Amino acid sequence: MLKQTTAVTLLNLRSIPLRWGMSLATILSIALVVGVLLGFMAMASGFRATQEGAGTDDVAIMLRGGAMSEMNSNISRDEVRLLEVAPGIAQGPDGQPLISSELYVVADGIRRTTQTRANIALRGIGPEGPGLRPQFEMAEGRMFEPGTAELVVGASVQREFDGFALGETIRLGNNEWRIVGVFSTGGSVFDSEVWTDLGVVQNLYDRGSGVQTVRARLTSPDAIESLREYAEDEPRLNLEVLSERAYFARSASGTSNLIMFLGWPLAIAMAIGALAGAWNAMYASVDARTRELATLRAIGFGGFPAFIAAMVEAIVLAALGGLIGAAATWLLCDGVSASTLGGGFTQVIFAFAVTGDAVVQGVILAVIVGFLGGFVPAIRAARIPLLAVHAS
Repeated sequence: MLKQTTAVTLLNLRSIPLRWGMSLATILSIALVVGVLLGFMAMASGFRATQEGAGTDDVAIMLRGGAMSEMNSNISRDEVRLLEVAPGIAQGPDGQPLISSELYVVADGIRRTTQTRANIALRGIGPEGPGLRPQFEMAEGRMFEPGTAELVVGASVQREFDGFALGETIRLGNNEWRIVGVFSTGGSVFDSEVWTDLGVVQNLYDRGSGVQTVRARLTSPDAIESLREYAEDEPRLNLEVLSERAYFARSASGTSNLIMFLGWPLAIAMAIGALAGAWNAMYASVDARTRELATLRAIGFGGFPAFIAAMVEAIVLAALGGLIGAAATWLLCDGVSASTLGGGFTQVIFAFAVTGDAVVQGVILAVIVGFLGGFVPAIRAARIPLLAVHAS
């Protein structure tokens, strides 16, 4: 039985070039299915990596209790003072707590590619703000001077938006700003922001002394529990305390889940079409070899080897299509810059990321399509009657 199965399978595979039209159509249709699926997965993976790459376990972020994002949060100056003496917060060489009170407003930018307006985040930060981003570095220019209308822009903003070159003056809202520096945080979500002095944002945008978030360097990742207990036990505080990693993971999950919610149904709908194509291709393969299969039956070959051979052919074509789709997606999409709305209704610029797990899932989907598309034609191949020799 094993020898028969091997012989018939090799015979089927060698004859694929004789049916190159239908075989190629099957391969390309499955490649398209896998390409679409991996495109959505690459988008979700890239967005998630950009968000989660901004957070660390030894930095805490504090928001108003019940606020799901910075945009919905508000923290008073009195609450900030209480946090400055909270346990678990590291101190600098001068003995001052490593805390940055921050708020951001939505500003308009002009995208280079489409020349359309898109929201970007203008964030006001405290003196310790840059140091709380572990991968922060000034790529060009210098840091802004406190109390002045000077900006430093993230590398992604400078790349994707007009008017943010070093030394330029740009109008955001009702104010003129001078670009004095370009910073990078290793491709994290902060690269999609523009920073200036906290006090300037509070004054120009009439925000009083309130802020939206407070970031703090912890003495250790475990110290967040002490900080959380302090916030819960202090009646004058109504705050949620999270590690930055946990906060950005939560922020990323909503958008990445939405992307996948759109991607998988579309891929499955297309897979149904590819399934029909694979089915037709395998039926055509069986019909073209009816006399051949009947002859094999006449000389003693069983139906099971014909069934296995047809299934192997279908799965090989599907797997080939899956690999081609994965390779094409990696070549065309991996590392491509894109943007979407983040939790604060501002653009988050990220790069598509085709991961190994995504490729495996895409190829598995292709193999499933091949298996289902080849099953019924394989049964037909196994049931070719001996009389088909004479009928042919």
